[in-house]
This record gives sequence, structure tokens and C-alpha cells, in this order.
Amino acid sequence: MTQIQAATPEDTKGIEEMLTASGYSRTAINYYINKPHMGQIADPDITSQMTGSCGDTMGIYIKMDNGVVGDAKYQVMGCAGAISAAMAVVDLIKGKDLDYARTIDDGVVFNVLEEIPVKKHHCIQLAVKTLHKALDAYRLKKSA
Repeated sequence: MTQIQAATPEDTKGIEEMLTASGYSRTAINYYINKPHMGQIADPDITSQMTGSCGDTMGIYIKMDNGVVGDAKYQVMGCAGAISAAMAVVDLIKGKDLDYARTIDDGVVFNVLEEIPVKKHHCIQLAVKTLHKALDAYRLKKSA
């Protein structure tokens, strides 16, 4: 997947207006525009990729640091809902241990985003499922 670039300042106002009219909160819009955790991590300890029912695809890359998530990034080929949900997940797990990260669910992410259109709630589910898939595979590998 290729990294999606952040919007230029000239584009930002129109994008904000469109997303606000569509039902996105200021928080979700900021995640989408700034994409603070978009990209890959060199030599990640944990990775996973999933494609949602809508065709959005995301991959997660996690680097551990003394038992906690030191860094995490997503690559997302998808809509504003998918991008904002993935960015929120990273904010929730950075600096936390894997047991805490595994407790993250759709409701927790929705609360961070504050509001996204109902038709985009599956984007939150995709971000959470991608995280859980990565964590489950990592635990299985560590226990083998």
C-alpha cells in the first residue's frame, strides 16, 4: 500500500466543510486531515493487514519497547472513516501494554472520534479487528 498524503492547506477548508456536513466530528476530521500515524515502521514487532467488506484495506505496524507499544502506524487505503478510526486506535495503544491494547473495542474508538456517520461505523470495526488480528498472531507466535 502507498501512503496517503495529508491535505494541503488550500484543500483543508473544503474538506472540513464536506466532512462536517457528512456528520464527522472535529476530532475525526483532524485525524483524517493530519494523518498523524499513517505509514510503516521499519522492522515492526507486530503486523497485520485486513480488508473490510467495503473494500477498505488497512495494515498495522507495531514496535514494542520494554513491554509497551513504543510506536504504531497504519497504512490505510480507504475513506475518511477508516483513516480517522485507525489514527484514533494508535493514540489509544501507544505507551500501553498488549493486554490493554487487546481491550480496545469499537465503543472506545467511537468515543475518541466523538462522531462519524452511522454508515461508517464499520470503519471503526475494521481498525479494531486489524489491531486484534495483529495482537492475537503475536501472542500465538510468542507462545509457540
